[in-house]
Amino acid sequence: MNNILSRILLAFALIFGLVGCDKSANQTINQDKTTIRVGTSPGPYSELFLDAIKPILEQQGYQIVTTDFVNLRQADVALDYGDIDLNVDQHTAYYEDFNHSSGSDLVGITKIPTVPAGLYAGKKNNLNQVAKGDTVAIPIDPSNTARAYVLLQKAGWITLKQGIDLTKASSRDIIENKYGIKIVEMDSATIPRALPDLEYAVITGSIVHAAKIDSQRALLREDLLEPLILVATVKQSNKETNWAKAVVAAYHSDAFKQYLAQHNPHNFWFVPQELQ
Repeated sequence: MNNILSRILLAFALIFGLVGCDKSANQTINQDKTTIRVGTSPGPYSELFLDAIKPILEQQGYQIVTTDFVNLRQADVALDYGDIDLNVDQHTAYYEDFNHSSGSDLVGITKIPTVPAGLYAGKKNNLNQVAKGDTVAIPIDPSNTARAYVLLQKAGWITLKQGIDLTKASSRDIIENKYGIKIVEMDSATIPRALPDLEYAVITGSIVHAAKIDSQRALLREDLLEPLILVATVKQSNKETNWAKAVVAAYHSDAFKQYLAQHNPHNFWFVPQELQ
């Protein structure tokens, strides 16, 4: 009887041990691995990686394996669990918010080109036409909500409290709504479809790209704050691996500079100083 009980207890220990290790099972650090698993999301940043960075890495002997995700949070969960190695679709403010809510340790390894958010026309096509009661849609996720409020302040429509962290600005920080506009927070992907029912909208670069909106139509573009510049993102434990350093080098390479020189019409991309 004691032998049977011991085997049962051992079986339970193994089962719970395996369950407890799920998150770290795929996170073994391999300095010399040549396959980089990239989580891609809809938008220009994954496309830029595949079109310009992937060929550079492949010339160095790396194999790029992609996994598509419907949204960025899904990609971050996969990155956190070690199911993928790299993501190139988020800024520092976004992954820091994810880290805070999930207990993860994602980090940026290099800045990458970024498409600024813009204030776009809906029913009205001029900033000077703004009037009391106009509905302005902005993204609902916290980091992009903040940048939208900062952009509305740049337009002169609202005033935010002085001294606040602008990357965390919210409706609670508005001390003046000069024109009495109605600000509605919406899922970013739904904003382009809602434009006919809005006077104006703040739309991020990735959504502008996905919705095939001409970025030249922006009535006003944001001044990118440092935490809102896109970064290539990995787990902290992978930051110093050879493959991560190869990704950084590819973004800083002359080949990538040449690509941008030929594929950045009308300054669609904001290119960080360190990549110029």
